[in-house]
Amino acid sequence: MSAEAAAALRLGTTVAKAAAQMWLGGRRREQERHLDMAGLIRLRVSGLRFQRGVHRQFEEIADAVYDRLAPYLEREFRGLDDGARQAVVDGVCDTFEAADLSDEAVLAADVNPAEIVRRITRAVRPPAGFGEMETRLYELLFTECVEYYVRIVRGLPVFEERALTELLGRTTSLGTEIARVLERLPDRSLFAPEGTDRDGDFRRRYLELVSTTLDETELYRRTSDRAGARVRLSVAYVSLRATGDDGNRRRPARTLPVLRPDMSDWEEPGTESAGMRVEAALGGATRVLVRGEAGSGKTTLLRWLAITAARGAFTGELADWNGLTPVFVKLREYSGRELPKPEAMLDSVAGQITGVMPKAWVERQLADGKALLLIDGVDELLDGERRGVRDWLRGLLTAYGSVRVVVTSRPAAARADWLRHERFASLHLDRMTPPDLAAFVRQWHQAVRELDDDLPCAADELPHYEQSLLTSLKDRPHLQSLAGTPLLAAMLCAMHLDRGSRLPRDRMELYRDALHTLVHERDADRNVPSAVDGRLSLNDKLVLLRDLAWRLSDNNRSEIGLEQAAVHVGRKLRGMRHLDEQDGARVLQQLRDRAGILRSPAEGRVDFVHRTFQEYLAAEEAAEEDRIGNLVERAHLDLWRETIIMTAGHANRPQREELLGGILDRAASEPRYARKLRLLAAACQETVPEVSEGLADRLEEAVSALLPARRPTDPPALAAVGPSLLRKMPRSLEELTPKAAAQTVRTVAMIGGETALGLLEGYAGDRRREVVSALIEAWSYFEAEAYADRVMTGLPLDGHWVDVTHSAQLRVVERLSSLTSMFIRFELRSLSALPTVPALRHLTCIVRGTADLAALSRFPKLEQLQLFKAVSLRHLETLTNLTALRVLYLPLVDPDGIPDLPVLPNVYMLGFSGVTAEARLDFLTPYSDIEYLHLLGRSGSQLPELAPLSKLPRLRRLTLFGFDTGGLPPQVPGVKVTIP
Repeated sequence: MSAEAAAALRLGTTVAKAAAQMWLGGRRREQERHLDMAGLIRLRVSGLRFQRGVHRQFEEIADAVYDRLAPYLEREFRGLDDGARQAVVDGVCDTFEAADLSDEAVLAADVNPAEIVRRITRAVRPPAGFGEMETRLYELLFTECVEYYVRIVRGLPVFEERALTELLGRTTSLGTEIARVLERLPDRSLFAPEGTDRDGDFRRRYLELVSTTLDETELYRRTSDRAGARVRLSVAYVSLRATGDDGNRRRPARTLPVLRPDMSDWEEPGTESAGMRVEAALGGATRVLVRGEAGSGKTTLLRWLAITAARGAFTGELADWNGLTPVFVKLREYSGRELPKPEAMLDSVAGQITGVMPKAWVERQLADGKALLLIDGVDELLDGERRGVRDWLRGLLTAYGSVRVVVTSRPAAARADWLRHERFASLHLDRMTPPDLAAFVRQWHQAVRELDDDLPCAADELPHYEQSLLTSLKDRPHLQSLAGTPLLAAMLCAMHLDRGSRLPRDRMELYRDALHTLVHERDADRNVPSAVDGRLSLNDKLVLLRDLAWRLSDNNRSEIGLEQAAVHVGRKLRGMRHLDEQDGARVLQQLRDRAGILRSPAEGRVDFVHRTFQEYLAAEEAAEEDRIGNLVERAHLDLWRETIIMTAGHANRPQREELLGGILDRAASEPRYARKLRLLAAACQETVPEVSEGLADRLEEAVSALLPARRPTDPPALAAVGPSLLRKMPRSLEELTPKAAAQTVRTVAMIGGETALGLLEGYAGDRRREVVSALIEAWSYFEAEAYADRVMTGLPLDGHWVDVTHSAQLRVVERLSSLTSMFIRFELRSLSALPTVPALRHLTCIVRGTADLAALSRFPKLEQLQLFKAVSLRHLETLTNLTALRVLYLPLVDPDGIPDLPVLPNVYMLGFSGVTAEARLDFLTPYSDIEYLHLLGRSGSQLPELAPLSKLPRLRRLTLFGFDTGGLPPQVPGVKVTIP
């Protein structure tokens, strides 16, 4: 018998003996305390038969206690050695022996186990010499045993010696009944010290609160005199795209275009375009770092994940997430203070009910792998605090290794490999492509329809506004780039609706117009009483908001206490001598409640609704108060990048000279930051209206020092400089190395526009493989037909894979006469949608529903076919006519194989996707010429029986993807097995 089992049996016997003493004799006599169970029964019960009967009953009771305690002792406090465990058990038994457990004592405590424990603890000296772990185990075991004791004695009938015969006749199943009573007790453990019987009730209430609290978002405007226009996030949410690690194989994150993606399919429902849906990307990993620029939808994504998890409404790749409990942590709430322990993680979302949360409930969700931990805003903390986040995460994941985690940050604050040691996959939220933007505009207007009485226009006018905005976005290139994030797209939608279809020209004007709308104009135009009575002009409000924004930014904060903010506002008011209003708290409340730019993220706190507004206003304050020197000193810090770029737009000419000149001076004298500072100075050209000739020359030199692009991270950084950079790009790539030439192509493509297209057209004569591949990738950044005619048709495509990312590209593929290898990245409804490309030798595609292979007869030279996702296959006999076919991948539509799949003697490599443990690989026996076999399992699925593969005499290599193999490849005689 193990030490744990022996300890559990001793405790069970001690509890049963105490119950027997109370049942048989009430108040115990001193001489009876040291008798064993048999001796006690012999003393108090007459007759051998009766003694044996009573003894059996209490032995069953001892066994019932043993059954409860043995599993607990086996799994908890494993760090204690046997000697320490034995000492704890001895202590519990000694305390039971010394305690007053008579019926009078139990009744005096109202038969309440907790009160009995308190009374005994006060009356009986606890064991001495225990450490922290021993003391904790002692307390838990003693509390548990008292609970069992009370339950047992409450279930015992009244003992009368003269009626013992009748009594034993009625209680032959006493031990069994007591066991049932104990089984109904909560199953307590280290993670459930009070049991789990209330867990379900609390989880239901918590999920209801998450579903209600987080499913609300405020439009960036005011549409009612009564309140801000709030709509359901679940209605307004639009799925975005992400690139990066797929969660299985680590590879560098790839940045998609920032400007000028394909514009041809805006009005086509169901259009697909570049990138992977973020939900699909998340479904492939359990730990994900999601990075994205300001306003890219990171927080909205986490909120959507939380409410969808709360409702159990995930579909597709995230269907396995149903049943998880969302835990949403906003890191901004912990700036300057300790990061939350598990029990405090619910405070920001469900603080109203955490007081009734069962003890260790959050820890149980984490330990059982049932939690979805959503951690928002690494970038909103200081550098030192970010390191603390990583340590905090590492500690959590060490304790709770099976929990799913999604963390968000701006890229400047967390590199793609920031959490690599914690085995996080990295995703980057891409800027919205035209189909995404079109979907966003439609969803935004659909959400506005729910406002009913708060609608800013007649309901029948909304379709007109929606279509008008889509047309404007298609026709005006600068708006396409402005609307690349959900934040800016929402602003455009709001201003377009609010201003009768008039839209801003550039980013600075967009922010300025958005602020004017949010801060003042809407309320003033509609004569909102609180706006009129406040007597603050638009400029007054902006002065106060600028000051507050600078104070936050100057201290590297994104939020501030209400009282402290009111003090700052009051001090600023005292300098505004034209105002009678001097009450900082009242003015702050007015700004928060009516301006639409401030909010309270938590009780007693205030922040800007988005950091972009804080940065814009802080930049304006820096220019107004001539804080240029401060900005130059901080120019190497990522947190100040956007503020400095916008300050360049706000500044007067001398200030611009000082700012940009100072940054370039630092670049020359500080090699450590030289590249970052030159990029920043170049990026400021986006907002500056003009610079002196001397400064223009210096900027030209700075940009020249950055060119040509060489590293994968260069193109997106350089593209941020804007179209002006195209003047520096070479007209020919001949003098560049292949690597530099390819990165130059990517930089030009990311900038976009007609000038960029002209440059790429000139590059099309370069036949180096790296350059051709980069030019092929650039196709998705431009209008499909124009790029195909001007660039793609002149490229030697033979030997290169061409990714087709949306239907507009597919429609012009027939013009690419040299195309031999094509990967169609979006789902086809039918193979009949494939264009006729007679030279095609390699095809990879995804088909939704049934795949009719008869359409493949148009590709007589096909050597490789990879077909995924189809749920059924038709006309497989077509494959016999493809005599050049050597490599074939098909979805395994049935565990027993693919009916009617012909034997193809020229095929030497086979692959099957969707393979499960139920798959019977006997169907492969006829394919005796197969040399290579690839099996793709559904994520985490078990391997099927591999023995039938021994019947394939020429099989040399078996590759297994996506299976749970325990890390070691299985053995197949004569076959090399690999697990990528």
